[in-house]
Order: sequence, then structure tokens, then C-alpha cells
Amino acid sequence: MQSNYSLVVTTRESLQVLSTALTNSSAVSHPSPPCPLTSSDYQFSLIPALFSAVFVLGLVGNSVVVVVLCRHTGPKTVANIYIFNLAMADLLCLATLPFWATYYAQGYNWLFGSLMCKISSSVLCLNMFASIFFITCMSVDRYHAIVHPIHSQRRTPKQAYFVALVVWGLACLSSLPTFYFRDTYYVESLEVNACIMAFPYENYAKWSAATAFLKNTLGFFIPLAVITTCYIWIRRHLLKAREFGKSRQKRDKVLKLVAAVVVAFLISWLPFHVLTFLNALAHMDIINSCEVMGVIDTALPFGICMAFANSCTNPLLYCFIGNQFQEKLHRLFKRRVHQLNSHRESSSRKGSCFRDAETPMGKEGEPESFL
Repeated sequence: MQSNYSLVVTTRESLQVLSTALTNSSAVSHPSPPCPLTSSDYQFSLIPALFSAVFVLGLVGNSVVVVVLCRHTGPKTVANIYIFNLAMADLLCLATLPFWATYYAQGYNWLFGSLMCKISSSVLCLNMFASIFFITCMSVDRYHAIVHPIHSQRRTPKQAYFVALVVWGLACLSSLPTFYFRDTYYVESLEVNACIMAFPYENYAKWSAATAFLKNTLGFFIPLAVITTCYIWIRRHLLKAREFGKSRQKRDKVLKLVAAVVVAFLISWLPFHVLTFLNALAHMDIINSCEVMGVIDTALPFGICMAFANSCTNPLLYCFIGNQFQEKLHRLFKRRVHQLNSHRESSSRKGSCFRDAETPMGKEGEPESFL
């Protein structure tokens, strides 16, 4: 007998965008008919446009971060190692955006085959865990550097590389369910070849709830608790300190950056995880209101865009706002300009020599006539 699946077509992991129950002639039907999809045609043009904007901005910002850190000639620092890995995770996520923009533009029709469906979905899940884990590592590192500066001197790049390796390993393990269950399936009633999370029908609610709570707990609430705790202690330390750096202005700048990090994290990821949680409750029949599901369907694309946009805000928060990164970027820019000017001057001198050799000059400084 053919296996029965409740198919949820999504653009990111287990969130519901389309829902249908597929059964064969002898299968037991779904206990309640799925709610009709609530979507508007403008989503199929607006969402790809938003994805394209995020792709361009995030690609430029994170590429600059990677280039600056790779060209930096000084010693590697723990913070820079985490920032580099965060930028690489964001670039991996951004590399899949053209596929998902096309997916939306085609009305949830996947054109790139089963393997790319698995890979693109798994990379998104991998990025979600890796980026949040690295942001958490950077928050802990910043806490030690500010609150315990003497103890923080024991940190070494070797330890940071090991932590980064562990983070990538955990992120890969966390994305395995997505790689296993995600696949393409032709939904005849919708006439689309969808990229879906297809859990076995008899265990669908359990698998959906398990993956959702994994994302909520490991991918949001635990990191949020760690990040918030670190920055609360940083704020207390800075407010109690009589002198911090050279002036009070520097202390205030750090406090504003601390607040910006927490706020940006919440704005980017909270809608995504709230919708994930509500979606799990719906699959467990705790939420069975079509009105609520309609709100989820309408909000999902924009919640996903906000999660993607985190790849754009990370370079701004962790690199471009920092004075040290600005100095590195400025030095790299000056060095490139100097190299370009030197190359032009060298080419100009060579061209002048060629002209002198090829164009004989007379006594008055005018070219001699060859007639």
C-alpha cells in the first residue's frame, strides 16, 4: 500500500504555506479537511523582490566582511574568527535565496529538482542554527572581554576554531531531519511540483511538533536566554564602572550597541519562531481555527523575509559599527587605492617611454615629419 502523507509546502523548514491531505482510495481520510490557503497574488511578486533585495545587500555586506578579515595582516582574534564564520553562514543562506525567490514567483512550483530541494532547505536550516549559535558565542566572548578582561586574555584563536567546529557540527546535526524529509512532490490539485516536508501521515503531528520545538528551543529560546543574560551583565558592569575606556561617550556607544544586538535578534527571529510554534499547535489539532491559519498563511512570507534579513543586519551590527573593523576597512581601501594609483603611474610611465621611442621629436619639440 502506498504511504500516506500530509504535505506541507513551505519555503523554510516546517512552516505551512500550502496544506493538503493526499490519500489513496483505501486510505483513511484526514479527520478534518484542511483550511483553504490564504494568500494574495501580490505575494508572488513582492516576496521575490524582497528576497532579491536581501540577496544583494547581504551579499555585499558579508563579502566585504570576509575580504577584510582575510586581508587583515594582524594576528587572528577570537572575535574575528566568530565574525568570519557568521559571515560565511550568512553567505551560504544568501546563496539559496535566488532559488526560493523563483519558487515564490512560480507560485510554489519547484523547478530545480529533488536534490536541490533537499540541499537548499538544509542549507537554510543549517544557517539558522549556525548563525544563532555564532551570535551566542560572540555574546559570551564579549561578556568575558568586558566584564572579565584579565581572564579573557587566556582566550586563544585555537580555542575559537575548536568552538567554531563544534558549532558547525551541531548545526549540521540539527538540519538532518530537514535533509531527510524534504523532497519534491507533485500536488495534482494545485498543479505544482512542490518542495515539501513530507512526514509519514500516521506520525505527522509528532514529527511536525518535534521539529518545531527543536527550532524553537535550540534555535531561539536557549540562545536568547544566553544572549540576554550576557548583555544584562555587560550593561550592569558598564553602568557601575567609573571609567571605561577614554570617555563616557565610548561607554554609551557600547551600551547602545548592546541594546541594538538584542533588539535586532528579536525583530529578525521572533516572528519566525512564533509562527513555527503556532504551526506545530495547528498540526497537533490544538489550534483548529481556519481564521488563525489564515493569519499564519498571510504572515508567513513576511516573517520568513525578516529572518532572511538577519543576514543583512549581522555585518552592520558586528562589523561596520565597530571602530576596529572600520579602521581595517579604511586601511584596506587606502592600500587598494595606492596599489591602483601605483599601477596607473607605472603604466603611464611605460606609455610615455613608448611614445618617446616611437615618435621622434624635433628641435622645437614637435614631431618630425616623415615625408
